[in-house]
Amino acid sequence: MTLRKIIHIDMDAFYASVEQRDHPDYRGKPIAVGGSPEGRGGVVATASYEARKFGVRSAMPSKRAQQLCPHILFVYPRFDVYRDVSRHVRSIFQRYTDLIEPLSLDEAYLDVTIDKQNIGSAIAIAQQIKQAIRDELNLTASAGVSVNKFVAKIASDMHKPDGLTFIGPSQIESFMENLPVEKFHGVGKVTAEKMQRMGLFNGADLKKLSENDLVQHFGKAGRFYYRIVRGQDDRPVQPHRETKSVGAEDTFPHDLTTLAEMDPELEKLAVKVATRLDKHQLKGRTVTLKVKYNDFRQITRNHSSQLPISDADSISTAAKQLLAKTDPETEGAKVRLLGITVSNFGEERSETGQLSLF
Repeated sequence: MTLRKIIHIDMDAFYASVEQRDHPDYRGKPIAVGGSPEGRGGVVATASYEARKFGVRSAMPSKRAQQLCPHILFVYPRFDVYRDVSRHVRSIFQRYTDLIEPLSLDEAYLDVTIDKQNIGSAIAIAQQIKQAIRDELNLTASAGVSVNKFVAKIASDMHKPDGLTFIGPSQIESFMENLPVEKFHGVGKVTAEKMQRMGLFNGADLKKLSENDLVQHFGKAGRFYYRIVRGQDDRPVQPHRETKSVGAEDTFPHDLTTLAEMDPELEKLAVKVATRLDKHQLKGRTVTLKVKYNDFRQITRNHSSQLPISDADSISTAAKQLLAKTDPETEGAKVRLLGITVSNFGEERSETGQLSLF
């Protein structure tokens, strides 16, 4: 069986780096793309590395970002510029392969098992791509190289910014065993905390559990954990992957019991969803609200409008209306998780019928 050669390319602090490139006054300073200068409302889309040193990160409320870094600069996003840069990045990818799977504006998988230039080395190709991005766009990207998508994605995050990490077949087993559970792609903060409470701190600990044990504790995701902890990931790079919905959800550290607590959380989620829709150049007609209670009961409610939407205000308003109809305060329910999804994209998709990510 021929081993695949997979590269995961991830642009470094993409939005923030573009802004610093185009505005000399921002260089060397902590900036946040998104949010608000007053620190009220809004969510950080991307933070520069100078801001990350203070603990500022994407999806963080701007008020919290300003608390952590009082001299942070909030910058309004320019998605049209980011999309133009992404198209250029994609044109660089296409010099080497047509098997490109975009994940967002700033990252993608490439299958270079057979490359157009007959270079043969995935490491050499990754080096050339990184250099082209630097020379042509004055930006940096990090790359992970391995035999499957999961390991390549983790590798790309290991030496940011401007990193290049190769994890070969003989290294994968020991690498996964030593990897902390919170570093596993697909394991969120809440799941990582649950694993740690169970005494599962790294891949070696996970590996001790049977597939049935993992499914019992983590549901369907348990099957995925069982495979990836062994470095097994046979998912192909899908150049024509189609997105049918875009959403975001959050599990809260304490239960929410009032609309006054829940509505601001829905506003944050709406901003995340709107940002992702903008990345994908999509608008949807159906907004779905997901509510999970502390007794593990879960409900979904949806509303479809005649006109497609993609802005945070419209998404937030629809979600709040759906939430109010559930009468959460009347029931005295304790809400553990909220989620918003937008779907039913219809003809708002790009002309090719696929995502216009790059």
